[in-house]
Amino acid sequence: MSDKKRDYYEVLGVSKGASDEEIKKAYRKVAKKYHPDLNPGDKEAEAKFKEANEAYEVLSDSTKKARYDQFGFAGVDPNYGAGAGGGFTGGFDFGDLGDIFSDFFGGGFTGGFGGTRQSRTGPQRGESLRVGLTITFEEAAFGCEKSVTIERVDQCPTCHGSGCAEGSSPETCSHCGGSGVIQQRRQTPMGVFSTQSPCPACGGKGKIVKDPCKTCRGAGQQQKRTTVQVKIPAGIDNGQTISLRGQGNAGRNGGPAGDLQIVVTVRPHPLFRREGTNVYCDAPITFAQAVLGGEMEIPTIDGKVKYTIPEGTQTGSAFRLRGKGIPALNGRGRGDQYVTVYIETPRNLNKQQKEALKKFSETLQENNYEERKSFFSKFKK
Repeated sequence: MSDKKRDYYEVLGVSKGASDEEIKKAYRKVAKKYHPDLNPGDKEAEAKFKEANEAYEVLSDSTKKARYDQFGFAGVDPNYGAGAGGGFTGGFDFGDLGDIFSDFFGGGFTGGFGGTRQSRTGPQRGESLRVGLTITFEEAAFGCEKSVTIERVDQCPTCHGSGCAEGSSPETCSHCGGSGVIQQRRQTPMGVFSTQSPCPACGGKGKIVKDPCKTCRGAGQQQKRTTVQVKIPAGIDNGQTISLRGQGNAGRNGGPAGDLQIVVTVRPHPLFRREGTNVYCDAPITFAQAVLGGEMEIPTIDGKVKYTIPEGTQTGSAFRLRGKGIPALNGRGRGDQYVTVYIETPRNLNKQQKEALKKFSETLQENNYEERKSFFSKFKK
């Protein structure tokens, strides 16, 4: 190496405290700018490309980077400053650089050391679909069955996915030999780089349909509107998802179909609210019920039930109805219902009612109002 080497951080244009992601991003930018394939015959660009590769090889390796930060070039190259003029001999992790060079050339990158691109001609799973379904509070609580209409890609019923007319079959693409990809090799100062891209003749399928099916026009698939029956389990909650395996888009080349994801939305109830498997509601009671107690009807998701209000019930008191909540999803038991009562103050009283209430009030003593007594006692202190 020459003693006039530039600092690696300067080469990539980053600070010494740059993160791994910032270093990688900076290298992508510099390498793309000076790559020999993009600058044919430009010796200066070639030199800067080599320089960037050398910098990235060190700064992307935590061990080498630490040695470089402590000892400089001598920490990563024993020949530095010794007059050996050895040049750069470090090895690259092409697994990491494959992502970078695929940005430049498209397709897969093999870097002259072998490597493969996943075949597009093998079985491919179909895409999963996602739809929404709105149900009522009660349907979520007890479960139900619903019909969902979707648009999905199904296998062609005429050619059964082959894309060929009856009596014919697809032929192996002569351009790519059935691989579905074409490979190009480029000689660069770093070695031989190989890139793969979909075959333009067969579109990456590896097969060519010369006599296409008239139903699907050679696609092997067709868009279809279909209705699917969905069983909603008891206890499902708002925002939860039901997955129907194999009800998504059809696969290719014998691959399985994707799934259908159904996102459930539960409509709010005018009386009830839910937390887990418990149900909550607020219920008004009269002044007389609060004072004297008595039996009242309380609504639940199962219907009305009778409950006895004790004497002297205060606003904000909560009562528990065991087992009147939501069934546990895919489990046993049910939650409870909690009823919070509040006293509704009577309005629009006539003269006779007001007189009666006034006389009643005059009969009450301080000890009839424990909370009022406690409040003013604290105030005096």
